[in-house]
Amino acid sequence: MEKKNNYWLLKTEPGEWSWDDQTANGGMSKWDGVKNKQAQKYMKSMSIGDLCFFYHSGTKFRRVIGVVKVVREWYEEGDGGGAVDVKAVGEMQTPVGLGEMKKELKGAEFSLFRQPRLSVLPVESWVWDKICEMGGGYVM
Repeated sequence: MEKKNNYWLLKTEPGEWSWDDQTANGGMSKWDGVKNKQAQKYMKSMSIGDLCFFYHSGTKFRRVIGVVKVVREWYEEGDGGGAVDVKAVGEMQTPVGLGEMKKELKGAEFSLFRQPRLSVLPVESWVWDKICEMGGGYVM
């Protein structure tokens, strides 16, 4: 039986880690620095091959900008935290803004709307499909 991939949303301030930073060095990076225990729990649930929206947060840039794939599952780091490794898969044809998502997904139980302060969030498959459709898909 084939394992079903899960979908996630990873938030970052573009001034700290931008999509351009992510796509440098072959698109590989360590996703770390997450202190919130619930967000860490989500990261520990990630599996190799899971896809994640790369979301720019902050006051000006709240939008899905690209997609990354989990290439290494959760591992512990010396500071009591941990990380997952991700690789850029593609950039959204058109970035999808938070306001546009709220309008199109009105009434949806999307975790981004319910837990806006968490930096790592699960995404239901139908929400993933809708956001990809809204952005015209993603290309590398």
